[in-house]
Amino acid sequence: MTFLTPSRAFPIIVFRQKGATMSNDTKIDFIYLSEPDMVQAGVTDMSACVDTMEEMFVLLHKGDYRMAGPNNDSHGAMITFPDESPFPTMPKPTADRRLMAMPAYLGGDFQTCGVKWYGSNIANREKNLPRSILMFILSDIDTGAPLAYMSANLLSAYRTGAIPGVGARHLARQDAKVIGLLGPGVMGKTSVASFMAARPEIDTIKIKGRGQKSLDSFLAWLKTEYPEITHIELVQSNEEVVRDADIVTYCNSGEVGDPSTYPIVKREWVKPGAYLAMPASCSLDDAMSGPGVRKVMDSIGLYKAWYEEVPKPAHNTIPLVGMRFMDMIADGLMTEAELEDLGAIVAGDSPARQNDDEIIIMSVGGMPVEDVAWATKLYRNALDNGIGVKLNLWDTPALR
Repeated sequence: MTFLTPSRAFPIIVFRQKGATMSNDTKIDFIYLSEPDMVQAGVTDMSACVDTMEEMFVLLHKGDYRMAGPNNDSHGAMITFPDESPFPTMPKPTADRRLMAMPAYLGGDFQTCGVKWYGSNIANREKNLPRSILMFILSDIDTGAPLAYMSANLLSAYRTGAIPGVGARHLARQDAKVIGLLGPGVMGKTSVASFMAARPEIDTIKIKGRGQKSLDSFLAWLKTEYPEITHIELVQSNEEVVRDADIVTYCNSGEVGDPSTYPIVKREWVKPGAYLAMPASCSLDDAMSGPGVRKVMDSIGLYKAWYEEVPKPAHNTIPLVGMRFMDMIADGLMTEAELEDLGAIVAGDSPARQNDDEIIIMSVGGMPVEDVAWATKLYRNALDNGIGVKLNLWDTPALR
């Protein structure tokens, strides 16, 4: 990874590691990383991010991690608002309004913990702001002291997009050339970036979007970042997105609640050998949900935790295809044994793609351990290259 010359430097902060000699030094400094700092530290390096996510999945499979909840697999804790409230200043539960804390610990060579604060409201777009505004705190696992406070929009976008790319490394055909994309927004960009990192022979993309602004932004980005994609087709239907595509991804946004309104994938549209990565709302016809299609989850434990936490049917609340599978298991329409875990595949304990005709669909839910993994790498890059602003928590704590 190549870094820009740092514009400001500061002493590297060293925290005590487990087993190290204890010190009476009570001073705690940490670094603040703005979004430009994060870019300088390498947050947009998708190949490195995909590599980092593979490391994370091996640890996930081994069990060397913790997330929230009694089963240690929870996505996080979210504040919800009632439809009707006696308090006029209380926010309404408008589309995609989320105030959420997503904590996790990751072991292995990471040995850090952290929490992403997730603020989201689709109405932000009316203010020319991103739908989500995110921050991340990375902490020392021994003392709990802060290591870094960092801008997390790009952190979150790239780690989310990297997961379909991890899947593509193991589950897409080696000769994949055609991407079908529904939703050319931020998630669409980062997913395509990860596919290009995993399958560099891709030269064609079919795109369906709702608005000209997002399409124009995506096409300009594509021209700059991936001129090797020489065939670009704008299509008008989900069927056109899926047909003849080697890799399919739905990165759309929209209302949640009624699965009949989620964009569908029908088995008759899907070519033999296709890999489908679904990080957004999606419904499947019975043939696509049935035998003959491999069903991979980014973490089976995550979906089990979600299923315990939300009303049923769970697919009405969480619109990912993985929740449709959980509903089907509860209804006796399939067994848990039909689900495969991406971590087991990455670790080599379950098979990757076995032949060129397999159809494989992967549900992508997103986990806070991904944020911890990528944040840790970027924090270390920042220290090594003098990036960021040093802040002092205290020299000596007032209370202890």
